[in-house]
Amino acid sequence: MNGLAKNLIIWAVIAVVLMSIFNNFTPEAPQETRSITYSEFIRDVQGGRVDSVTIEGDKIEGRTIEGERFTTVNPDDTGLIGDLLQNNVEINAQEAAERSLLMSILISWFPILLLIAVWIYFMRQMQGGGAGGKGAMSFGKSKAKLMSEDQVKVTFGDVAGCDEAKDEVSELVDFLKDPSKFQKLGGQIPRGVLMVGSPGTGKTLLAKAIAGEAKVPFFSISGSDFVEMFVGVGASRVRDMFSEAKKHAPCIIFIDEIDAVGRQRGAGMGGGHDEREQTLNQLLVEMDGFEGTEGIIVIAATNRPDVLDPALLRPGRFDRQVVVPPPDVRGREQILKVHMKKTPLADDVKPQLIARGTPGFSGADLANLVNEAALFAARAGKRLVDMSDFERAKDKIMMGAERRSMVMSEDEKKLTAYHEAGHAIVGLTVPEHDPVYKVSIIPRGRALGVTMFLPEEDRYSHSKTRLQSQLASLFGGRLAEEIIFGSDKVTTGASNDIERATQIARNMVTKWGLSEKLGPLDYGEEEGHPFLGGQMGKSKPMSDDTARQIDAEVRQIIDTNYQHAKQILVDNIDALHAMARALMKYETIDDKQIEDIMAGREPRPPEDWDDESGGSGAKADDSGVPGSDAGSDESGDDNDRGLVGGPAPQP
Repeated sequence: MNGLAKNLIIWAVIAVVLMSIFNNFTPEAPQETRSITYSEFIRDVQGGRVDSVTIEGDKIEGRTIEGERFTTVNPDDTGLIGDLLQNNVEINAQEAAERSLLMSILISWFPILLLIAVWIYFMRQMQGGGAGGKGAMSFGKSKAKLMSEDQVKVTFGDVAGCDEAKDEVSELVDFLKDPSKFQKLGGQIPRGVLMVGSPGTGKTLLAKAIAGEAKVPFFSISGSDFVEMFVGVGASRVRDMFSEAKKHAPCIIFIDEIDAVGRQRGAGMGGGHDEREQTLNQLLVEMDGFEGTEGIIVIAATNRPDVLDPALLRPGRFDRQVVVPPPDVRGREQILKVHMKKTPLADDVKPQLIARGTPGFSGADLANLVNEAALFAARAGKRLVDMSDFERAKDKIMMGAERRSMVMSEDEKKLTAYHEAGHAIVGLTVPEHDPVYKVSIIPRGRALGVTMFLPEEDRYSHSKTRLQSQLASLFGGRLAEEIIFGSDKVTTGASNDIERATQIARNMVTKWGLSEKLGPLDYGEEEGHPFLGGQMGKSKPMSDDTARQIDAEVRQIIDTNYQHAKQILVDNIDALHAMARALMKYETIDDKQIEDIMAGREPRPPEDWDDESGGSGAKADDSGVPGSDAGSDESGDDNDRGLVGGPAPQP
């Protein structure tokens, strides 16, 4: 019975008691009885008009000779009986009714009892006894939301793109359904499972699927819900949560973003956070302390496993770490099919082509892609979502929303066209570079133009040749401006390109050991977390001569690839002019038109585009990392000349 039903019952009981008391004090008189004054009653008696009376205490009821009933009250008249006998009035006497002891007590104590009841009601409301348990004094209660086995509708069929992770947790479902299968062989199910993965990869969805498959209660809470301003609240909520879980065992406790409460203890600048540490201590005790937690499985999710306390990750607490990575091309296709079930699709929609054109997208990104495509179709008044809507949605997510209302002069558009053409031509010419997907001079986000590259396959490491090719393509835009308009006309639009190129070159020397002079040594900065006892931005010890060699080597790598890119543009000057003209004419060109330009042909118009590649720009079965990390100019409010899309190399 919930709190609302209890409150309704309490108020119904109070209403019944009030009505009973009211009826006791104000009894309803018969309709034929007439109330008269005592003086009128005496005159009727003396006039012989009264036939009989009934005396009950001070109350007198009587009947006249004509049969009319009346009632009156005796004001303690001692001569009344003599008057009645003298006038031959029939007298009936009854004993006055007395109230029961219980009724007398209830009447006398009712005001006090009512005040006590109201006080108890408001105290229960403040302590969380009302609906929802969110009273002002319920801060020590757990905020975990309980979902019964019938409320969790998510199953493994709703989770796609992480088959390995599903295999890891499938035995949890088997244990919750049939514990004896493991116990008879002496096996124990892990008490805790830590799900690690980037945001949007489906960690929470996978935890719900476990509860949905096992048909067990599911407690859900966030790590930030434990600690508040009151001392001891976090530990109290942990105790209360596990106490409630034991009542519903077997069950699952899911703690999202556990790094909010599970960070390392006793480290960091300015000391630790004592309240948070006490909460973590209580969580450690509850997960593997003296008291058993049989039948309770704790599933936690985080994208920062490196900051968690080692005691939390030891066997007996979080025994197992399940990595939920971004999906590959086959996983993306499966995820798209799941999200497309509720969307009316046209016959030309091919999830496989969309998956090939969305490298690096997480499950949340793909759900957003399907939603954006549906919105584009709805705005156009369509009844079905077709492939063009998915292409527009993909371009919006990967390259930013178009700013067609932005007015650009012809000179500005021309300079932007040459800038983007320079990026594309160098990227097409250098070895091991990702193929061009699309080039546009339509402003998107904070960029005045976009050159988008899509990788042909998933890549987990980068060769030296590939990194040098990326450096060359990054400088292609600036070099095109310099070659066509002169060095004094070079703009600030390449600021983001220069920043990315400098970072890649410095990482090649200091982190990745790709410098022949300095060799395979780590000269990078310490990456410790200052709030976890690590160092903050401190470089490794090195001599001044080594630092000068690093700067010189970085400069040499930049200069070499800068000159290489310049020579490529000089050798392909005709293609540079042709691509710039095509951009001025069409504003956006795709890989088919770029192929025509590089082959010396006139680029085909947009109406002659075919669907051979589905507009994805990818030419293999797998795709890699998106160019969403290309970034924009953070130095001010000026727009970047071009946003070069493509994967940033990872250490």
